[in-house]
Amino acid sequence: MGSTAISRADGQSTNGRSTSAIIVTGLALFSMFFGAGNLIFPPMLAVQAGDNFWPALIGFLVTASLLPVLAVIAIALSGSNLRDLAQRAGTAFGVVFPVLAYLSIGAFYALPRTGAVSFETAITPLFGFDSLVASGIFNVVFFGIALALSWNPTTIMEKLGKFLTPALLVLLIVMISVSAFRWSAEPATPQEPYDNGPLTSGLLEGYLTMDSIAALAFSIVVISTLRGRGFKEGAPLVSGTIYAGVGAGAMLALVYVGLGVIGRVMPGASNFDNGAGLLAEASNLTMGGAGQAVFSAIVLLACLTTAVGLITATAEYFSEQFPGSYHVWAVIFAVASMIMATQGLDFVMAIAAPVIGFLYPPAITLIALTLIEPAFRARTRFSWAFFVPLWVAVVWSAIETFISLDWAADALRPIVQWAPLAAEGLGWVVPVVVAFIIGLIVDLAKPKPAMIPGTMESIEGEDLSAEGDAAPVLQS
Repeated sequence: MGSTAISRADGQSTNGRSTSAIIVTGLALFSMFFGAGNLIFPPMLAVQAGDNFWPALIGFLVTASLLPVLAVIAIALSGSNLRDLAQRAGTAFGVVFPVLAYLSIGAFYALPRTGAVSFETAITPLFGFDSLVASGIFNVVFFGIALALSWNPTTIMEKLGKFLTPALLVLLIVMISVSAFRWSAEPATPQEPYDNGPLTSGLLEGYLTMDSIAALAFSIVVISTLRGRGFKEGAPLVSGTIYAGVGAGAMLALVYVGLGVIGRVMPGASNFDNGAGLLAEASNLTMGGAGQAVFSAIVLLACLTTAVGLITATAEYFSEQFPGSYHVWAVIFAVASMIMATQGLDFVMAIAAPVIGFLYPPAITLIALTLIEPAFRARTRFSWAFFVPLWVAVVWSAIETFISLDWAADALRPIVQWAPLAAEGLGWVVPVVVAFIIGLIVDLAKPKPAMIPGTMESIEGEDLSAEGDAAPVLQS
């Protein structure tokens, strides 16, 4: 499918420019995914997992690398943006879920986290600044630069993919390579929660990167960028988006493995209680006095590239769905994130944690349904099979969020604790699967509407254009 799609993008049999565009876009997408949170999770996972490192890391890669790729593919195949997809579960879900998703990767959490993590793990250890005033000055500069880089969204992929991402990757490769060749792993006893069920614990840890939800938003930026580079609607554009997503996911996975190896092999790694301190010490041990400067540069670049991508994606969405221009929304999100980041990482996490926990089950359900639907297109178009499982995921996730906040926890806990995998934090999976089967049976029992020849409209008047959007892709 790839060579045909790429050649059709500009009408030539060999299309170096299109291939180059995909590579640059993939690099940029990787940099938008890869923030400081992604940097510090794998080393601590390695320390806590001990001899269960590989099953724990595989679980982490599923939700932190594979799931974001599947989200990109889902958006590409559907031919829809996040709101259009969510709208299929009803107006309420179609409005509320995308807004919460964009806010969670924007001003609620991921965007202010880039500034807070940069200051606490790059600036404070290097220069010793730790006051509220110093944090405020840094975040004004940090988000000012991020806002300037994201001011023109049509060139963001080129800025990230050609310049910032290669610099970030070079620094990461140096630190990972030196660590891996200098030290070797020693046997270590797994700690909770990786001593029992390391695979599941790794899956849940991967949630914290937020990349699966971010992928639903970043896909719009990827698609608009490739469209601007000459990729035609249909199979060429979808193929280019998928290739960029797969490339970004592969780079994420390789970097995660390398960072995990650092946590596994570094002497005294168990003495650290967070990945930032561990990696800073690894840089010092492997590269001497310049190590801390190298690590600080990695953190700053990782956070800056992610901040640019987040501002761009959230401002584009809100400018399309609500009053206000792209630049107005970009300024709003940059300023709001600057204020939150100045308060510190703990403040950001306290606000964001409930929203993150609530969003993931419906987000994963939405991605899965979008990927599954093409297999049934010859028989039916999902209606109840979309609506029922998504609302089961929403309700179930809301109940578990209320329990985590200790809101009527004693009354609500019996409603969800019976489910398989509930103890592992995945109790929503089986109810959602059952709801999907029930919805699918109802959809299959309905006769498929007859089509008016030469149109995408049924005789009953239903507009099936969304179904038609993805059909050429499947045929290619």
